[in-house]
Amino acid sequence: MNFIESMEPAWLWLIGGVILLIAEIIAPGFFLVFIGAAAIATGAFTLLFDLGTAPQLALFALYAVIAFMVGRKVYANQNVDSTDPLLNDRSARLIGKVVTVIADVDEHSGRVRVGDSEWSARGGPGRPGERVRITGVDGNCLLVEPERLIPSA
Repeated sequence: MNFIESMEPAWLWLIGGVILLIAEIIAPGFFLVFIGAAAIATGAFTLLFDLGTAPQLALFALYAVIAFMVGRKVYANQNVDSTDPLLNDRSARLIGKVVTVIADVDEHSGRVRVGDSEWSARGGPGRPGERVRITGVDGNCLLVEPERLIPSA
């Protein structure tokens, strides 16, 4: 009989739960904590009441569902407020930026360089090398107008 076979099932649940909690720190996501908590609760209950295998498994399933439901309720109510309403809208964040034309821009088509990428554009007019300002977005096409420079005095 080896060491694990001679160990009380309650201690296996407790050790397994702690290992899952440690794995939660290493693994991406947020799911092992619920299973780990259920395993620890099952181990503690088994230590107190000396349950057989079937009741232990049923209790673990029940605790896992409860832990998941409680965790989902707690984390679903956390509103992540951002001061930037365009945080996940990359194209809308471009409005107002001045970019360089790389292919003739007219009311139907054209290309502009935005940072290190190229975007479809229309509006203008603009010739390659000229600067245009992004005024809007239509799908994945940028709406642009010529950059108006203030004349020097």
